[in-house]
Amino acid sequence: MQVVLLEDVKSLGKKGEIVKVNDGYAHNFILPKKLGVEATPKNLNDLKLQKANAAKVAAQQLAEAKELAEKLENLSVTLKMKAGEGGRAFGSVSGKEIAKAISDQLGLEIDKKKLILPDPIKTFGNHEVPVKLHRDVTGKLTVKVQEA
Repeated sequence: MQVVLLEDVKSLGKKGEIVKVNDGYAHNFILPKKLGVEATPKNLNDLKLQKANAAKVAAQQLAEAKELAEKLENLSVTLKMKAGEGGRAFGSVSGKEIAKAISDQLGLEIDKKKLILPDPIKTFGNHEVPVKLHRDVTGKLTVKVQEA
């Protein structure tokens, strides 16, 4: 029996592949666990439509991410921190604080996990913070840290 895999199956194949399996294996394992469907002309046609729709959605998400990245290039967020001894920053600015400031000041919802901060910001001034908006798109946001 030929089966179109809906998910990756170890030692059998990857999602979307058409594989030939024994009838018992298909009826007792693949089909009940929804790991695949029988390779009928109707199912093959439905899968082609799903792939086409998925490609359209992916292209739309990529375009939206590029647009947002261009928008972020021209924007900045201002955060205020207390100054410690000698005018140095007291504490640090984390991704969570930057995400909240983006929401409050710019009205954009960006998840803190999308902000790429290897280390928290501990100095005053302007800092470029990369924002991972899509697998292929990374924007830059200017974060201004000022003394409170």
